[in-house]
Amino acid sequence: MARQTFWKGYLKLSLVTAAVSLTPATTESNKVRFHVLNRQTKNRVESRYVDSVTHKPVAERDQVKGYPRGEDDYVLLEDEEIEEVGLESTRTIDIDSFVPRGSIDWIWYDKPHFLAPEDKVGVEAFCVIREAMKANDVVGIARLVLYRRERAVLLEPQGKGIVLWTLRYGDEVREPTAELDSKAEIDSKLLALMKQLVKEETKDWSPSMVQDPIQKRLKSMIRGKQKSLKAAAPAKKPAPVKSTGNVINIMDALKKSLAAEGGRKPG
Repeated sequence: MARQTFWKGYLKLSLVTAAVSLTPATTESNKVRFHVLNRQTKNRVESRYVDSVTHKPVAERDQVKGYPRGEDDYVLLEDEEIEEVGLESTRTIDIDSFVPRGSIDWIWYDKPHFLAPEDKVGVEAFCVIREAMKANDVVGIARLVLYRRERAVLLEPQGKGIVLWTLRYGDEVREPTAELDSKAEIDSKLLALMKQLVKEETKDWSPSMVQDPIQKRLKSMIRGKQKSLKAAAPAKKPAPVKSTGNVINIMDALKKSLAAEGGRKPG
């Protein structure tokens, strides 16, 4: 099944430019999703914004974002004002710097995406940028508007392509908790046994190791309910014969009337 491209633009390094497309490297489309229904009518339930005091629905035109500065006191910001401070969506991934590969800790990595050349003209430029990063063992840093937010992104050469990672913001990453004393003495015999255990439990990587058991059980339960619903479904009644209204009844009545009249006439 072909991956769905959700972004198209250009990859740029100095004067070298290549048309590229971006596709999420992960998906949640296979997850079991539920709708909230009215138990009585089986209709879907809608969510609406309501005033927290009056409990009356608030029209979209009357909704505005507010930053709290005190109790029941807010600084109001219009959508246009918020958009003005963001990076202009130029559809260009302009690599402005490089850092050594592996120098960014894993905790900064957010979402991976596949970056690929969009046409034959840009293949050469794309490959030159990728191979230059490989040769210098570096990754590129750029900024991009994705998912309605301005994001720092990391470009990492992988095989014949490039993986683009969105990076977390600085205020999203917490400081590590206090570590235990790394100088604590370890029993050599205990360590030897633990090494042996780890060695025996070491296997080749397989995606089956990280399957979601809850999703599997949910799908199995849903299939079971679907089967029970089919078994309990009543047999279809034969379609009723369509009536043409009073026409047939009147015609029958006229024929009977004529037949009766004819029987009364003398032969």
